[in-house]
Amino acid sequence: MTSILQGRCFILIAYAMLFTLMGEQTVAVAIFRPSKWSLAHATFYGDETASETMGGACGYGNLFQNGYGTDTVALSSTLFNNGYACGTCFQIKCYQSSACYRNVAFTTVTATNLCPPNWSKPSDNGGWCNPPRVHFDMAKPAFMKIAQWKAGIVPVMYRRVPCQRKGGIRFSFQGNGYWLLVYVMNVGGGGDMSSMMVKGSRTGWIKMSHNWGASYQAFATLGGQALSFRLTSYTTKETIIAWNVAPSNWNVGLTYSSRVNFH
Repeated sequence: MTSILQGRCFILIAYAMLFTLMGEQTVAVAIFRPSKWSLAHATFYGDETASETMGGACGYGNLFQNGYGTDTVALSSTLFNNGYACGTCFQIKCYQSSACYRNVAFTTVTATNLCPPNWSKPSDNGGWCNPPRVHFDMAKPAFMKIAQWKAGIVPVMYRRVPCQRKGGIRFSFQGNGYWLLVYVMNVGGGGDMSSMMVKGSRTGWIKMSHNWGASYQAFATLGGQALSFRLTSYTTKETIIAWNVAPSNWNVGLTYSSRVNFH
């Protein structure tokens, strides 16, 4: 199913080239460009500490420890795209409301959660995240950057923008000796992923299935092997390979960093 995010006019500059960066291959380099501005609405959840935003449908866990902080947002299901929108970045600006802060152009947030429908309420009065509404339920500190929180809900303009990340993609391991579950974090560029593969030092490439949110799984015995990952961006279709991300003595409960990222 083609999502509303793909339907926006993205300008992608792609270079058909293959090169090696710090010993790790990157294939089909693509640069993600901002989309056009569109109209939506925004609310907030939680309090000023953003404690209620921890965890969430994308599976990023502690958003402070994992680099996302309080500049986060829960997307309505129309935008969430069954979890494939996890990690995407948006600029959001308050629009034509007396609650807007006039001296703030916009704030930038990362999608880390789902705002589920509330079918007991009409979509124009409480059921803000009911399909087909495009809606942003922001962490309260992020909402307070663009509008007075007492407003509750404000019209906004939004656009997809490249995710600016420091360092490479990070892989958090869960599972057991026969099932590897990987949460993918710190994704740059489009911020999203459409598919993922894993390769042990004694195996070929093994296709991983989408579990939920930003996690992928492989039902395979991979213990005692160094692991590499092949990832494809949902938006740009760029594919990158992160070689030897985890050493042969890798373990669940740990997070491993690569040297590559999307642009």
